[in-house]
Amino acid sequence: MLKYNCRYFTGDRPCKFHKEYNINCDSCKYYYPIEFKILIVKLDAIGDVLRTTSILPPLKQKFPDSHITWCTKVNAKELFDGNNLVDEIITIEEDAQIRLAAEEFDIVINLDSSKISSAIAAMAKGIDKKGFVLNQNGSVISTSPEADYWLSMSAFDDIKKKNKMTYQQIIYKVTGLESKSARPILIIPDELEELIKSKFINDGFNPDLKTIGLNLGVGTKWPNKGWPTKNWIELLTLLKNVKLNILLLGGPDEQITMDELSNRFNFLINTGYNNNIKEFAAIVNLCDVVVTADTFALHVATAVGKKIVAMFGPTSMAEVELYDHGIKLHSTDECKCFYNKVCTESISCMEKISAEQIFNSIHELV
Repeated sequence: MLKYNCRYFTGDRPCKFHKEYNINCDSCKYYYPIEFKILIVKLDAIGDVLRTTSILPPLKQKFPDSHITWCTKVNAKELFDGNNLVDEIITIEEDAQIRLAAEEFDIVINLDSSKISSAIAAMAKGIDKKGFVLNQNGSVISTSPEADYWLSMSAFDDIKKKNKMTYQQIIYKVTGLESKSARPILIIPDELEELIKSKFINDGFNPDLKTIGLNLGVGTKWPNKGWPTKNWIELLTLLKNVKLNILLLGGPDEQITMDELSNRFNFLINTGYNNNIKEFAAIVNLCDVVVTADTFALHVATAVGKKIVAMFGPTSMAEVELYDHGIKLHSTDECKCFYNKVCTESISCMEKISAEQIFNSIHELV
C-alpha cells in the first residue's frame, strides 16, 4: 500500500530507498510521515537568499519533524544542494504557483517585502503567516509588529539608518525564533574543493602560505557600493612584497577589471569570472581572509567561516552579521546616496576607504 504522506514519496518516480534497497512502502523502515509543513518564500538576490538560510537551524530545532519547502528563483537553486534542512525547492519560473494553489502549510514565512513575494505568500494556503503578504488592494502589508519594523526600514531611510540590529536578528524576530544567529548554510563538496585547489596550484598557489581573496564583484543592483579600481591598485601595490597567495575574485561583470589587474600584477591568481555558485564558494573557502564589499562573496565567506574585511558605503553596515570573524570599514563621512543606485558625489564614500585601512585590517586578521 502506498504511503502518500511520506516525505520521500514523489509520485512520479521511485524513492531513493526503493531504488537502493528494493523495498516497498509496506515493509519500509524509512517511512517518515509529513505532519507539519513550512513554506519559506525568499526570491531576492542570491546573497540575500543565502544569508536567510541562517533561519533553518533554529527553525528545525523548534519544529524538528517539519517538512520545509523553499520557494525561490531558478538561479538560487544551487545554493541548496546538499542542504538537508530543506526538503524541497520550488521556483517561480517552474511550477511554484501551480503547486501552491493546491498544497497547504502550517506556517508560511515570507521575508521579502516585494509585491511578487508577498503575493505568493498571500496566495499560499497557510494557518500561520509570518512576514509579508499582499492585500486585495495590491499593497504589501506586514503580519506582525516585528515584520512591520522591517517594512518601515524598507520605506524610510531615516529608520534604516538608525537600525542597529543585524538582518539575522530581525528575521529571527519576524519568525518567532529565539536563538543566537546561526551561520548561513552552503555545502561545498569535498571533491570540488580538491579540484579547485589543484587547479590553482598549477597557477602558482602555495598551500603553505596564507591566502587573501580580493573580491571585486558587487552586482548590478547597487553598483556604487563597489570599491574603485584605483583603490584596488593602491592595495595591490602595498601587497606586492608580502608573501601571500592573493586570489582575485569576481564575476562576468568584472572580467575587464580582473584581466587588467592580473596583467598589471603578475603575483595575482585570477580565479576566473564564470564560476558557478559552488565553484565560487570553493574558491572563497581557500582563503584565510576575504576583502569584499557588501555583496554575495561576503555572505559566502560568512557561510564558510572565513575572516572578512568588509567595506560599506551606501548600504547598511549594521545589518551585516560577521559572526565575530571580521572587520567592518566605512567612510567617516556619512553616505549621501544611501541605497541609491548611482552616486551623485564627486568622491564616493567607498572611495574614501583607503588602501592603507584595508592593508592594516588584513594584517590584523592574518
